[in-house]
Amino acid sequence: MLTNTFVLYLSTVLIWGSTFIAIPLQLGEVPGDVSIAYRFGLAALVLMVWCHVTRRNMKFGVRQHLWMAGQGLMLFGFNYMLVYQAAADITSGLIAVVFSTIIVMNIVNGALFFGNRVSRTVIVGAAFGLVGICLVFLPEIRALDADGATLRAIILSLVGTFITSFGNMLSVRNQSSKLPIMQSNAYGMAYGALVLALIAWGRGELFVFEASWTYTGSLIYLALVGSVLGFGSFLTLLGRIGPERAAYCMVLFPVVALALSTVFENYHWTGEAVAGVSLVLAGNLLVIMPKEQLQRVLRIVRPALSRTIESAPRDDGQ
Repeated sequence: MLTNTFVLYLSTVLIWGSTFIAIPLQLGEVPGDVSIAYRFGLAALVLMVWCHVTRRNMKFGVRQHLWMAGQGLMLFGFNYMLVYQAAADITSGLIAVVFSTIIVMNIVNGALFFGNRVSRTVIVGAAFGLVGICLVFLPEIRALDADGATLRAIILSLVGTFITSFGNMLSVRNQSSKLPIMQSNAYGMAYGALVLALIAWGRGELFVFEASWTYTGSLIYLALVGSVLGFGSFLTLLGRIGPERAAYCMVLFPVVALALSTVFENYHWTGEAVAGVSLVLAGNLLVIMPKEQLQRVLRIVRPALSRTIESAPRDDGQ
């Protein structure tokens, strides 16, 4: 059970961390809403074919479809629409900083909607993660020009993050009502893609397609890996360990994006970035490590820290 949970957690972090490289490749000739509709439309098609091949039940009542549609619009529709709009005015790094607040939102929403008891280790781990992410992106925060467009982008990012958190709550509710994850994702992505396509059509946006290897390859990657595998792993994890712990993936995947950016985009690490990543990893251990294992680690680490502090040079004021 623990091994499977760790695999789901690691898969989600690595997959969504890598999408930071692919998402900017979707912005350009094709309008953002149309690109998102393409992405989730393709993902929904693949999931539905897979469900039929594996003979999974695809027949649900009207009420169940409404719940799946709600989940789809929150997780595969409106949130992405707002974040893509924000990306036109602020960097993806700053969006990641804003999006990391989903940890707090999931903790609060989980307590409000499901009466979840929030442990102190989750709160401390979340605080470590938020501070760490802010340190990682401190140069971008310092360079932020708080004009009207920037403020609007930050508000859009916050609203998009809250919508995602609400979608997480709907997924928890649907799983507790025995709605299967794969079928819920298939229908949810289809509803999300359809609504975004209708919004794009209502705005008069053109349904063009950029027939380049860059656009097509990134679209396929985002649809199959980022959406089908990524959301399948995350929502399974969500039902297994709860929204407040699962949300910590959202803090960790920007760190993966930075690692990839170091290789592909010549990202240069700073002292703040190293300190920030260290805090994120420490918070990660606090959130996902079972209490018994955490106590064993602390019993090992505390004596070493005490010896280090005692042996450090002291300033006697001379």
